[in-house]
Amino acid sequence: MNNQDDLQRIKSLRLIDDEFMSVCFDNYIEGAELLLKVILDRTDLKVSEVRTQKAIKNLQGRDVWLDIYAADTDGVKYNVEIQRADSGAHQKRARYHSSLVDSDMLKPGESFTELCENYVIFITENDVLGAGKPIYHIERIIEESKVEFKDGEHIIYVNGSIKSKDTALGRLMSDFYCTDADDMCYGELSSRVKLYKESAEGVKSMGSVFDEIREEARNEGRNEGRNENACENALKMIVSGKLTMEEISEFSGLPLEKVRELARQQTA
Repeated sequence: MNNQDDLQRIKSLRLIDDEFMSVCFDNYIEGAELLLKVILDRTDLKVSEVRTQKAIKNLQGRDVWLDIYAADTDGVKYNVEIQRADSGAHQKRARYHSSLVDSDMLKPGESFTELCENYVIFITENDVLGAGKPIYHIERIIEESKVEFKDGEHIIYVNGSIKSKDTALGRLMSDFYCTDADDMCYGELSSRVKLYKESAEGVKSMGSVFDEIREEARNEGRNEGRNENACENALKMIVSGKLTMEEISEFSGLPLEKVRELARQQTA
């Protein structure tokens, strides 16, 4: 890759950056295992599968793309989300991700008792929960007895703003913000970062990622242009008063609710 802008961009990437994290952790069991062991403070965890940008479809609602999806040898499922913007780490987003990870587990006819435990872990750039803690564990309890409600759902927020090298978690967060692999604390992560920043094969892979991002941006721009044209045509049909909302929706290709919204704006 000879694009100097891309080469400079690769040098500046960190694991907290979504596109770089997705490449580094994809199918990288050793790295995912380290990540989960540190966050969960466990030494016995064995990861059997890890993927990045896994899509979970919801036929009646919003699909999600999971930043990191992993499973361990006990069948427990893990979704790790990297959230640099506070708005992306809303509590209800954690709830939604947890529900879709659950829905992705069971096959038709299987009992609910066969649901495995699931963890949704948000690594956030800022302390979005605001208590100054390095990590937050959210668990359900039975209010009347203060006993844990053991439904197998776990939500964890990791405060990425605390990078103290006095703790394993602090060292992990420090590594997520390093641009130089030699400055990283954990060898598993350092070697992976070096692969994609310093080897010819890794740099080429990152160049392909940038090409895909640019192509997606171009497609989004084209789609926005087509949508603007469709809206303009729909407005003309609305103003003419000769067609029903349903007909305008059919002819313009816009959803019926969008056509109704345009009509309301026109008469406002």
